[in-house]
Amino acid sequence: MGISDGRVVIVTGAGRGLGKAHALAFAAEGARVIVNDLGLGREGQVSEPGPTPAQAVVSEIEAMGGEAIVDSSDVADWEQAEALIARAVDQWGRLDTLVCNAGFLRDRMLANMSEEEWDSVIRVHLKGHFAPTRHAISYWRDRSKAGEEVAGRVVLTSSGAGLMGSVGQGNYAAAKAGIALLVVQAAAEWGRYGVLVNGVAPDARTRMTEGLFYGDVPEEAWDEKDPANVSPLIVWLGSEACDVTGRVFEATGGQLNVCDGWQHGPVVSVGKRRFEVGEVGDAVHQSISEAPEPAPVFGV
Repeated sequence: MGISDGRVVIVTGAGRGLGKAHALAFAAEGARVIVNDLGLGREGQVSEPGPTPAQAVVSEIEAMGGEAIVDSSDVADWEQAEALIARAVDQWGRLDTLVCNAGFLRDRMLANMSEEEWDSVIRVHLKGHFAPTRHAISYWRDRSKAGEEVAGRVVLTSSGAGLMGSVGQGNYAAAKAGIALLVVQAAAEWGRYGVLVNGVAPDARTRMTEGLFYGDVPEEAWDEKDPANVSPLIVWLGSEACDVTGRVFEATGGQLNVCDGWQHGPVVSVGKRRFEVGEVGDAVHQSISEAPEPAPVFGV
């Protein structure tokens, strides 16, 4: 018996890295897991033919006595995302938790970034989070309106890049910032249906971070950044024990913190309805001087 015993969980991007760790952790806690993954490379390239990473994860779950199935839906495709949600219900009669984690990188400085590099990353991350959650809430809303007790949970994956920015990752940072706000928006709209929505900005060693933040650190020194260290938080947020919503947490080995998003800063009033242009500069600098310093952008 585990905290997720009997729950049906979808994890997107679950073939490797964080998604794989989350899928295994949910299964270890008794969940039945849909392991969604297209098997693409780090930059979205098609992988070589053969067994997919998702199939390997399902085999690992089955070897530990759990239940899991492979799904290869493109989560940023509207119809395929809808089919992903329907598959959980068709397979096990219900859906309890959706963890959105799928994504890839097309890093470039903004001044050199192509339209395709922008569009593809925004699509897989931002739309790839919205589309499955939109179809999931449709399912849960119908259950709630039918008088059923719903304990739906959604966990979205943001990033430190989305919270603070990251030089050379403007497309990824913008998408992840959108995901962080999507947590707040969805939580505000969906609580009435028994659905709690939270987000995580993980700090972990995966294909997407190797070579960017951890350099050539020997693998034996990377235990703190093991993706599995983030998974207990994901499992709790995806369980019926979770009693918070609309929050984004940073998490790494053995530690977590809630993130404080945009807040109204110090107000400076000119004492009339409209500023003179010459008054604006002083008011701007006064408000800034009374506000906390923003976190620095990664890479600056």
